[in-house]
Amino acid sequence: MASSRNLEGNYHVFLSFRGTDVRKNFLSHLYAALEREGIYTYVDTEELQKGEQITPALMKAIQDSRIAVIIFSEDYASSPWCLEEVVKIMECKEQRNLVVLPVFYKIKPQEVRTPRQSYQKAMIKHERKFGKDSEKVNKWKKALFDAGNLSGWDFNDEHEADLIKRMVKGISMQLRRTPLDVAKHPVGIHPRVVGLESMLNLESDNVLMIGLWGQGGIGKTTLAKALYNDIFRRFEASCFLANVRETSKDSKDLVPLQEKLLSEILLGKELTVSSVDGGINLIKDRLCRKKVLLVLDDVNDLKQLNALAREREWFGKGSRIIITTRDSHLLAVHGIEKDHVYEVETLEDGEALELFNKHAFLRNNEIVIKQDFVNSVLHYASGLPLALEVLGSFLCGRSEQEWENALDKLAKIPDKNINDVLKVSYDGLEDYAKEIFLDIACFFKGRSIKHITEVLNSCHSCTTIGVQVLVERSLITIERGEIQMHDLIQLMGMDIVKRPGDPREGSRLWLYEDICDVLSGDMGSNAITAIVLDLPTTEVIYIAPNALRNMRSSRISPWPKEVS
Repeated sequence: MASSRNLEGNYHVFLSFRGTDVRKNFLSHLYAALEREGIYTYVDTEELQKGEQITPALMKAIQDSRIAVIIFSEDYASSPWCLEEVVKIMECKEQRNLVVLPVFYKIKPQEVRTPRQSYQKAMIKHERKFGKDSEKVNKWKKALFDAGNLSGWDFNDEHEADLIKRMVKGISMQLRRTPLDVAKHPVGIHPRVVGLESMLNLESDNVLMIGLWGQGGIGKTTLAKALYNDIFRRFEASCFLANVRETSKDSKDLVPLQEKLLSEILLGKELTVSSVDGGINLIKDRLCRKKVLLVLDDVNDLKQLNALAREREWFGKGSRIIITTRDSHLLAVHGIEKDHVYEVETLEDGEALELFNKHAFLRNNEIVIKQDFVNSVLHYASGLPLALEVLGSFLCGRSEQEWENALDKLAKIPDKNINDVLKVSYDGLEDYAKEIFLDIACFFKGRSIKHITEVLNSCHSCTTIGVQVLVERSLITIERGEIQMHDLIQLMGMDIVKRPGDPREGSRLWLYEDICDVLSGDMGSNAITAIVLDLPTTEVIYIAPNALRNMRSSRISPWPKEVS
């Protein structure tokens, strides 16, 4: 019987045991069953050389394993080596999130915890040798107590084959709880994860819901995955429900999401959900005593939250529910307070440069690109991770001439892959809010909120609520009394207006050349709703006699002077 490793040199399972009790029967059968399932298992083969200190190699094997199975047998506690293993295993449980599963082999859990019978005799013997109050013995007692309190498997009267079958199934299910793929280059993620862990207050037994809020492409899902990977082993069960918006466009689509949540949390138990209401009752009934980590990614409708995580009481003590969304109002309606909402922000300049370089310049890349071109891309992306990744990958390996051509194209036409992601937020708006957004994108970015409200109130009856909705959907921000928006979101709005390709067919005109063409040649059409021309110097513009005749949809309003 020899230990086996996976390709990374690590183990799936570390087996801790007392050889004289189990090596030639139960252990050998368990090891063989695990191997048949492709589970890489560490078994110590140097038992006869054991002293009181475990070797560095054994310590590393424990650290490199994902699961430790402790087989508590009658004579286990008589071995100082075994007790040192338990201490190390429990340390790794706390410090490295090692999953620990005890097997109580022909003994009862309370014999390990208290200790009693053979465990009590062994500890008395150790106290005589090392001293009743020795630090070593106290460590052993604490480790036995903590491990004895964990849930695992009891073996008394059943057939060994049945126990081994149950164990292999349970271990296999635990191994399915694997970390998620975060990103090819997770730049700037770690410090944000640290901040989120502080917000989560993982030591508290309260059930806590937090929100990750931000515009499309800013990295909410990436950050949620990294956070999930960092903490999921601290929970009894975990589930990451990705793309909730995409997978539940219809109410009936919530049922498969409920089934997936239950299956992942209950480690493979297949429960049939007949309706959303039935799924709600199942979630409440089955998860109310479990400490779970649940991530609901890209939520955009309260129905989704009501079906999957409406109440904190649905989940056991210490549970954490993390919701990523573009809509901060959705979080507020769900009862998540502002101090539990994490606003995901764009990358710092240094982080943006690092992320872009990792995608645009491979190690073996011999092409030299002007720094001005790199700076132009960084300015265009303005710290948005999606844009940095898409543009970096697109420009990778291309010549300077191709870079220059690509930048010229981007100045006129937004990248489709980026634009499609950003436009999701626009598509989810009501019509009145869409109109206000397009007005701001085309005319009012950087203007004072007071000035914009005065202008738009003359043609919109709901400017105040419309602006607030745009803030909640991460489409605009209000900074020092001025309305701002990310450059790429502004370009997305302008692209929506210019999409017909003919200035006469666009709903808004703001470019000097387009305005001159339309007004000087009687080219106005019913599609045009607004024209704003803000020139730094006085210019003479010829307006044809009938230029405005066909613009029946245009909004005429007084133009208040902006006070700085």
